[in-house]
Amino acid sequence: MLVAAAVCPCPPLLVPEVATGAAPELDPARDACADVLGVLAAARPDRLVVVGPAGQDASHPEGAHGSFRGFGVDLGVRLGRDRGSAAAGAPLPASLAVAAWLLGRVGWTHAPMEGLGVAEPTAVERCVRLGRDISGAAERVALLVMGDGSACRTLKAPGYLDDRAAGFDARVARALADADVEALKALDAGLARELQASGRAPWQILAGAAEGTDLRGTLLYDDAPYGVGYLVAAWS
Repeated sequence: MLVAAAVCPCPPLLVPEVATGAAPELDPARDACADVLGVLAAARPDRLVVVGPAGQDASHPEGAHGSFRGFGVDLGVRLGRDRGSAAAGAPLPASLAVAAWLLGRVGWTHAPMEGLGVAEPTAVERCVRLGRDISGAAERVALLVMGDGSACRTLKAPGYLDDRAAGFDARVARALADADVEALKALDAGLARELQASGRAPWQILAGAAEGTDLRGTLLYDDAPYGVGYLVAAWS
């Protein structure tokens, strides 16, 4: 059963070594991410599942490795504790590498973990089913959900300015603040794709995992410093 969830953005720029000048404007987002990981720890989970956008669906065991070499930085990360043979598996996608960095930053040792990369085209119904399966995988499951909002909030945003972007991000922010499962399920996958919102599928996995729970939401961060919507929220 899902006992807590944390939602974090996944830009590699969250990692100071990747960001030119360490991007101090992202310090509030980094601090908020640390706070929501504290919420997960306080829930005393038996298992932590980390979900994030990826080029293709793939599972990653605890101990899986990733790096930021593709972003010009010789920095490696590991998802949780070293499990030996896990290092030989597929590398973590960027979203889960950022999650691994965040978890390492707070020294997570509270529960074993696993990662799940989910491809953008994944249908809403499949996302919800995946969430239900995750929730039923252990008696006390915590979920770390990685993903960004629209990438079209300003003229200099990666997707240029789209007048629909601010409204889309505002709907997501309200749903996360209210722990509104139905509102997350109702997100338009086509619109999310047009707005380059990488968090859509992971958020809908959260919706499936949280069905039938009485979790309450708190929104800790909501901004678009580079024209991309970054949201940090906790459900507990």
